[in-house]
Amino acid sequence: MDCWTSSLPNDDEFEKLVMRINPPRVTVDNVSSRKVTLIKVDSANKRGSLLELVQVLTDMNLIIRRAYISSDGEWFMDVFHVTDQHGNKLTEDDVAERIQQSLGPRGRSFRSLRRSVGVQSAAENTTIELTGRDRPGLLSEVFAVLTDHKCNVVAAEVWTHNSRMASVVYITDEATGLPIDDAEHLANIKKLLLYVLKGDRDRRSANTAVSLGSTHKERRLHQMMYADRDYDVDDDCGTTSDRRKPLVTVENCADKGYTAVNLRCPDRPKLLFDTVCTLTDMQYVVYHATVIAEGPEAYQEYYIRHTDGCPISSEPERQRVINCLEAAIRRRTTEGIRLELCGDDRIGLLSDVTRIFRENGLSVTRAEVTTRGAQAVNAFYVTDASGNQVKSETIEAVRKELGLSLLCVKENDLGSKSPDQEGGRFSLGNLFRSSSEKFLYNLGLIKSYS
Repeated sequence: MDCWTSSLPNDDEFEKLVMRINPPRVTVDNVSSRKVTLIKVDSANKRGSLLELVQVLTDMNLIIRRAYISSDGEWFMDVFHVTDQHGNKLTEDDVAERIQQSLGPRGRSFRSLRRSVGVQSAAENTTIELTGRDRPGLLSEVFAVLTDHKCNVVAAEVWTHNSRMASVVYITDEATGLPIDDAEHLANIKKLLLYVLKGDRDRRSANTAVSLGSTHKERRLHQMMYADRDYDVDDDCGTTSDRRKPLVTVENCADKGYTAVNLRCPDRPKLLFDTVCTLTDMQYVVYHATVIAEGPEAYQEYYIRHTDGCPISSEPERQRVINCLEAAIRRRTTEGIRLELCGDDRIGLLSDVTRIFRENGLSVTRAEVTTRGAQAVNAFYVTDASGNQVKSETIEAVRKELGLSLLCVKENDLGSKSPDQEGGRFSLGNLFRSSSEKFLYNLGLIKSYS
């Protein structure tokens, strides 16, 4: 949401000074609409503001139904139409305060986000980041290594896409419950995990990293998969079915000096975060944007430039933006059956569960691991080893082995249809019909390319 990246060494200090002088102003409006809460944010413009804001709203588990974003010049003004996860207007009195604290000068320290599931504190655990080629049984081997080395997995998230796997795992010492800071112990764990990740088929280099710093799981997973080039098509595995392929178009607006990025795909939670995160990591700045996500499909329109102030200038760069946005959307578009495991936590639980999955021919495509007090609350999306739907008798066999009350089955919704691929270029401008939207357009807060 900035205009360019300066090379001055004191840029960061200058931004902090500007933020102290002009802190973000957040307004929560529950009157203007009968169905949604309007969150309005205006502040001095700085790089990364849009991603920070969307990340805060996402971590608060808010559903963004619409968004209007404008950040030309030294100031930005964003309007978000949001609901809670049940589709209701917000009722909490401290929403504006929580957002304002998170976006203020101290927001980057994550102190205001400590309750978020996406953020882990350096004082509480050790972070392990893994990337490599995905294969059946990989997760079982990873958790087995950690269990053998007396590590307790506190939380983890695993994504797979295009035959690649990325995972952020938070561990503590089994005996003390504290972060592991013994360099030799960590080096040994890292060495064995790297051996497991490489296997005998990884043409790209697998990678492991150990950190004691604070991390935001989902932001790091996007960065890791982007660095691992999961947006490149793997010739060995082919491409994902086009049935739910997102429609992304990228075209230059020569008269405005922007590149227009239009996106349409089945809606899902955190979609806006995923696309904004990707554009930011690719070093693009969003100057204007409009988002509509009020039905089964989501529509997003961005006007962007590179951080050097230039629009996209070549066909390879244009295609790369398309591929990267498609990958960012698909990373969370999980396939298979969702298995939810809830029960008393214990050392080695994940190792045992994933071993049973492997022995029954299940492949984990995505996993979310959390610990709430003494309870393990885990979710696994599974297919068979070939990526197909798992047979019901296989699931029942796994449930009996783990305990029928411990493991529950929830079918993943795969019913969303793909956007019409024959429509060619589309624009959100055709969707703006209400008087309020026309008013915003006339003020210059909504800009549509037509």
